[in-house]
Amino acid sequence: MNSSEQIIEKIVPQHVAIIMDGNGRWAKKKGKIRTFGHRAGVKAVRASVSYALKNGVQVLTLFAFSSENWNRPTEEVGVLMELFKMVLGSEVKKLHKNNVRLKIIGDTSRFDSKLVNQIRDAETLTEKNNSLVLNIAANYGGRWDIVNATKELITQVQAGQIDVADIDEETFTRHTCAADLPAVDLLIRTGGEQRISNFLLWQIAYAELYFSEDFWPDFNEAVFQAAVDAFTDRQRRFGKTSEQVS
Repeated sequence: MNSSEQIIEKIVPQHVAIIMDGNGRWAKKKGKIRTFGHRAGVKAVRASVSYALKNGVQVLTLFAFSSENWNRPTEEVGVLMELFKMVLGSEVKKLHKNNVRLKIIGDTSRFDSKLVNQIRDAETLTEKNNSLVLNIAANYGGRWDIVNATKELITQVQAGQIDVADIDEETFTRHTCAADLPAVDLLIRTGGEQRISNFLLWQIAYAELYFSEDFWPDFNEAVFQAAVDAFTDRQRRFGKTSEQVS
């Protein structure tokens, strides 16, 4: 490995997670209904995947629909579900062509059978791809993820498969939705809000946070690069002192 390759490996976050916020407000500014913004946001998803592929990001996790989003107006939820189906139908072959592995993380039990089948087919088609892992968090909540992992571990303890003493952070991680993936290095949120919104609570313990004023439909490779540049300029200490890291 030459020196330039070593620099790239050092500064590029392995796992980037994005809270795609601001679709509705973007649409409202343009005098459109909220769902217009959700449809416009598909272009930004393509841009984020393109950047990740070009720049060596290994895992990209996008927050598409939270477990709390079911509380939104019925019409908006319906449009989001139909948009999810449409995007799966139109984008999966492109992802496969670009060697992208698609995974849907979250509780899919609440989705209708057509969407569940589309998810299964998309994951099966792309499961051997290795240029990028693209996680779409749908009906996902960080607290749900932690509770679900806890239930699985309790079940194994009760069945005598493991001892309580065997449970550590690594064991727990293997039961979360992002098992076998690196922890999140960089969390980006668009739309100007500065909160986590119950997203990947376990996985972002030491992530660097970057909040962009841009609404999600305006997110592009330049905005992504600005977030990565900010990440590069920070010193990640993981509990150590600056002197130890230096």
